[in-house]
Amino acid sequence: MGDAEEELSTVSDAEMAVWSKEKLIARIRGEESEKIAALVQRGRLIREVNRQFQEHLLEIRELKGVNQRLLDENRDLRDLCCFLDDDRLKVKRLSREWQAFGHYAAKVMREDFGGYLGKLAELERQQEALVKENLELKELCLGLEEDSGPRSDASPGGSSDLSIPCGSRDLGDGSSSTGSVGSPDQLHMACSPED
Repeated sequence: MGDAEEELSTVSDAEMAVWSKEKLIARIRGEESEKIAALVQRGRLIREVNRQFQEHLLEIRELKGVNQRLLDENRDLRDLCCFLDDDRLKVKRLSREWQAFGHYAAKVMREDFGGYLGKLAELERQQEALVKENLELKELCLGLEEDSGPRSDASPGGSSDLSIPCGSRDLGDGSSSTGSVGSPDQLHMACSPED
């Protein structure tokens, strides 16, 4: 068995020369069967390697497709980000402009409101002065009416001049659209009968 397990490459020519023909044939057949078995195993390994290689190629193609799709999505997302960033900058600029406009409008409104308040206060003062002046004129008119009293004198033509009562005149208290009496002299002329 020891000789049978020896490889022919390790046996010298002198040793093989003393072998019988049957032993040489058996050793050659054994070597041949071992080499055929090794070739078959090698073929199986090559087929397995080829199968794995094809699977890897298919996986690489799929990964390339996935990679291309991800690249397209990445480009779309980058374009979208640029668009959104432009919109953000526009909105920020518009916000600053609106804020400046709001400050300006508030300033103008404050100034206008202050002016309107001043005008309103001035109008109220004028109104109070007019009311006071109208009351004084009314009291003066009533006093003049009491002093003079209504009277009638016979005229040569047989007609009489009637005095106009002061109470029938506009006293200028703001309740009539005709305005107020201009001066005390006019008031005296309006309230006193003609001579």
